[in-house]
Amino acid sequence: MSTKKAVILTADLLNTSNAKTAHGLIRGCERFSIVGVIDTVSAGLDAGIVLDGKPRQIPVMATIAEAKAAHPDLAYCIIGIATSGGILPEYMLALLREAIEMGISIVNGLHDYLNDRPDIVALAVQHGVELLDVRRPKKRADLHFWNGSIYGVKAPIIALLGMDCALGKRTTTRFLIEACQKSGINAQMIYTGQTGWLQGGKYGFIFDSTLNDFISGEMEHAIVSCYKETNADLILLEGQSSLRNPTGPCGSEYLVSANAKYVILVHAPKRKYFHDEPAWGEIPSVESEIQLIEMYGSKVIALALNTDRCSLEEAETFQQHYEQQLGIPVLLPLEQGVDKVIPLLINLKK
Repeated sequence: MSTKKAVILTADLLNTSNAKTAHGLIRGCERFSIVGVIDTVSAGLDAGIVLDGKPRQIPVMATIAEAKAAHPDLAYCIIGIATSGGILPEYMLALLREAIEMGISIVNGLHDYLNDRPDIVALAVQHGVELLDVRRPKKRADLHFWNGSIYGVKAPIIALLGMDCALGKRTTTRFLIEACQKSGINAQMIYTGQTGWLQGGKYGFIFDSTLNDFISGEMEHAIVSCYKETNADLILLEGQSSLRNPTGPCGSEYLVSANAKYVILVHAPKRKYFHDEPAWGEIPSVESEIQLIEMYGSKVIALALNTDRCSLEEAETFQQHYEQQLGIPVLLPLEQGVDKVIPLLINLKK
């Protein structure tokens, strides 16, 4: 693990859902030491305050030069946005060039690889810095095909699945891991996205950069390796997209190939359409999603709510409604944490 200093580049998107990579790193990161965020719109504020009202002593600065002046040993600039299709916005290139010219390496979690841009590569070579394209696919020799070894894992496997993308599945997973550890449960997380790796995840793979034939095998390999090396009581899988999001349906691999017999479902009660795009279609009901998951032979043991656009009173009303309707614990991770589900998890591991 590197603990070298890094800033996150959000380029005026910090206070939007497009900066979900930045949001994850602000909430917690073990791979890098996050010392600031570059975002002119929120400059002068604490990044934690911008994110969720909780100070985290991570200043938002207007320029990379400001960050470099405050931290002469600044080593990395992390692209902190996630765009549709993983495309690097052209307006960010000038900022990346500026960072490179200051001797700062770039960490890129988008599908648009910096190492495929000859001018950027030449500039990086000139200034002796790295270009880390986190989402570049693995070589075929490094991929694993599913082989059934998942059935040797005796620890309960719990998938954090969502009703849509960008709901907080990874954040909820991390909250659960932290709560389990405080309760003496050896719970381990399998990351499946670039932010999970950036935060310091040891076990996992980047789902949407993996050749389709090997997704099941890579997931299996990560879980089996984790179980063998940590003797985990529980294994939690970070979900991606959703079972029925038409731009990238995902989830059956977790239930079938990863043998996840338990699910914590994440839902945004005020989001009507997939990714808030009417043309993508309406998000199905929670009840129908639970029925679909049950058809795979798995059980939804809790619901976690993304309370975007909800007042606290509205969030608690939704919580009470779903608990009465579904008969399972309903979590408000940001407002209340996830301790409510810990007794259930303790019983699962017995």
